[in-house]
Amino acid sequence: MIKKGLKVRVLSGRDKKKEGEVIEIDRPNNRAKVKDINMVKRHVKTTKEKKGGIFSKESFIHLSNLKLIDEKTKTKKTEVKK
Repeated sequence: MIKKGLKVRVLSGRDKKKEGEVIEIDRPNNRAKVKDINMVKRHVKTTKEKKGGIFSKESFIHLSNLKLIDEKTKTKKTEVKK
């Protein structure tokens, strides 16, 4: 099960084979945000409080495109059922 703070590898898309840490999970939609993966540009309008411009930020990626990585062996984590 993929949880916040765990390391994952991307299986498909433009960021294929990249690794990163999960920073946010959206369980109802089966999506997750991974640090520095699936970066998108957001155009922000200037207001009295904030300066506008074009900012890059992470976007959600579907959980089926992620694989959990074991930190010690750098391989896919598998569960042994008895």
